[in-house]
Amino acid sequence: MTLLYGVDPRTGERLEPGVPETSPETVAALGVAAAKAARPLAELPLPDRAALLEAVADALEAAADELVPLADAETALGATRLSGEVERTTGQLRLLAGEARGEGFQQDVAEPGFVRALLPIGPVAVYAASNFPFAFSVAGGDTASAWAAGCPVIVKAHPGHPRTSARTAEIVTEALAKAGAPEGTFAIVHGFDAGMALINDPNIRAAGFTGSVRGGRALFDAAASRPDPIPFYGELGSINPVFVTEAAVAARGEEIARGYVGSFTLGSGQFCTKPGLLFLPAGHGLEPVLSAAVAAVAAPALLTPQITDGFRTGVERLAGATRTVAEGAGAHLFAVSAEEFAARPELTEECFGPASVIVEYSSEEELRAAVAAVPGSLTATVHAEPSDAGLARGLVAELARHVGRIVYNGWPTGVAVNRSMQHGGPWPATTAPLHTSVGTAAIRRFQVPVAFQGLPDDLLPPTVR
Repeated sequence: MTLLYGVDPRTGERLEPGVPETSPETVAALGVAAAKAARPLAELPLPDRAALLEAVADALEAAADELVPLADAETALGATRLSGEVERTTGQLRLLAGEARGEGFQQDVAEPGFVRALLPIGPVAVYAASNFPFAFSVAGGDTASAWAAGCPVIVKAHPGHPRTSARTAEIVTEALAKAGAPEGTFAIVHGFDAGMALINDPNIRAAGFTGSVRGGRALFDAAASRPDPIPFYGELGSINPVFVTEAAVAARGEEIARGYVGSFTLGSGQFCTKPGLLFLPAGHGLEPVLSAAVAAVAAPALLTPQITDGFRTGVERLAGATRTVAEGAGAHLFAVSAEEFAARPELTEECFGPASVIVEYSSEEELRAAVAAVPGSLTATVHAEPSDAGLARGLVAELARHVGRIVYNGWPTGVAVNRSMQHGGPWPATTAPLHTSVGTAAIRRFQVPVAFQGLPDDLLPPTVR
């Protein structure tokens, strides 16, 4: 039996015990069980379906004192951050439960003789993220939104925190069983081969993923290459540019500089919303403030050896294409002119970790041209003053074609979980820019519209009668 081991990011030591890798045969059996659970789960009364999510939230909340130290040993994210993440996880489970309980949740449109319903798509594969061992992991947003839609879920655990994932899965399984969930509503698998078997399993009808462009593209291609292609909702790479006008620099430049460093180094730069580009007017005079802020950043403990290697490679790539503004134990900041930026497409590739690039523009025309060159991202931020209304309006109009969320005079490294959130964007930010992976609208990914014409009420799905 092959065992998967977590690694302590602080020491590099292997963490015992290991977690068994899941065989393809077991994946197939779990797929069959999920398919058998699909109809009874879909037909549960909506209040009962919502109660399943709330039962999981209650169980995770009760186990937080056990789960947080387990996750900290595997991620080095710290007890404060991880405790907050457990709260976010339970909060979004309850929010989505409330959405599922709402009147008309699955009845999309009704006219005389017609009902257009939003029905569960079927068993969903969820690929957990490295950087959020709770909120984007076993019982995270993808899992919660699939359950809210009425879909069984099989989670492929992230290898960066296998013990946390295994224990979370035990708690979830027990909570669902006590709440009366159909057998097969939830399962977890571990290992690369299990992940590939899962995306190809004929019982899986959709998949959600948060991770790297390389890994997500491989799974996306596999999902599309099946004999029966399935939707793949992947959140991949994002550069998340920040645009600062000349008036904003004059009014509050030092505040913006410190805020930017705080944002791109938050969580050791391991957030998908980390800003990777900072557009400043030439002659901004903020390098001393930026350098001091970078020097104050503590050395990071990156999540996995693979992320550490990737970050090192990314920093070398940026250093070879830019000039160094500041280097400290915990962060790197580089700079180029807008003209150089336009000639170096590699500067628009995400560097996952605490590194960022300043792009210095010499005119508003250069700034507007730079906006058009930015690839699809989850977010973009504009720092401007009331006197910049015309310029800001143009930037926002152009950015709305490139990103899923625009932040004004703030920072993107904080994603609210609510009805208005759009956590998505054009490629390479995601594979499906029409959808979000955060907020109540995330449920819509795992629902399919079906029109019923002339059916008597007793033939309609129980949840839309």
